Amino acid sequence: MATALAPAPARSAREVYRDTVAALLPGEPRLVVLDSDTGLFGGVDFGSAADRYLNLGIAEHTLMGAAAGLAREGRIPLVNTMGAFASSRAVEAVKIDIAMGNLPVLIAATHCGVSAGHLGPTHHALEDIAVMRALPHMTVVVPGDAAGTEELLRQALTLGGPVYLRMGRGATPDLPAGPPLRLGRAQRLREGTDVTLAACGPYPVLAALEAADLLAAEGISATVLHLHTVKPLDTPALLSALGVRDTVITVEEHWRSGGFGSAVAEALSAVRPVRVHRIALPDEFVPVAGSQRYLLERGGVSAREIAARARASVETGPGGPR
Repeated sequence: MATALAPAPARSAREVYRDTVAALLPGEPRLVVLDSDTGLFGGVDFGSAADRYLNLGIAEHTLMGAAAGLAREGRIPLVNTMGAFASSRAVEAVKIDIAMGNLPVLIAATHCGVSAGHLGPTHHALEDIAVMRALPHMTVVVPGDAAGTEELLRQALTLGGPVYLRMGRGATPDLPAGPPLRLGRAQRLREGTDVTLAACGPYPVLAALEAADLLAAEGISATVLHLHTVKPLDTPALLSALGVRDTVITVEEHWRSGGFGSAVAEALSAVRPVRVHRIALPDEFVPVAGSQRYLLERGGVSAREIAARARASVETGPGGPR
């Protein structure tokens, strides 16, 4: 009798990012990895490209300035740090040194959202999408799972401008198969006729899919869009998913102000009257430590909350109650 193989352990987006970079570095002499003593690349053998891995220590502002200088000399720097530090401590250098010059620097931000929940609010990155999408030239990418991270990273490296790649800390479940990943193009993961759920980030997308299942059991059909690129936002895909409906529910792992939901509201309000219900973490510092999933549930980013909002929007939509 054959012995059943145990399933491979799930990998985190940051681990896939690390392995992809390690594979790319020897064959692409323009790539340079700048680290802030994250430990992510500990034990990695870069082979002939070992001299293009530079650990500058916990000095995020300096890291961004060094990356800008290298980019101006024809290199493609990949800057590695935690999201909380990239979007706060180092943001002046990101703005002035990188974004202003439209330089090809990829900022690989880990521990984003509340994925470092055990470390408390100093290490939460709940403002980073708002900060980075406000910068001219900046592309903002939020992979939905580990597999998508490699594909979106490879595409991002061809853009020729600054990129903010937002990743969590630990492993997350894989998303179901969908259309091919294309930077700047939404993935439609579920077809529906009654309500549109637009989500960004691993657990928000999973919650939206779970909510769609809950709603289906009640006879409510939901479209689920995975928007892995927050900037530029795929507004045509949102409009297509809405059809004649006037409501979209957004889901994200970010403070309610300025994030993915705000980007959707801004984009849609410019072209047609649409109600945007934003499901996100409350605009307050998270007062407790805990796991990523616990803190998201505690903050209302859950399938139950999404289903409740969707149900209410369908009941009170155009034409009155169903």
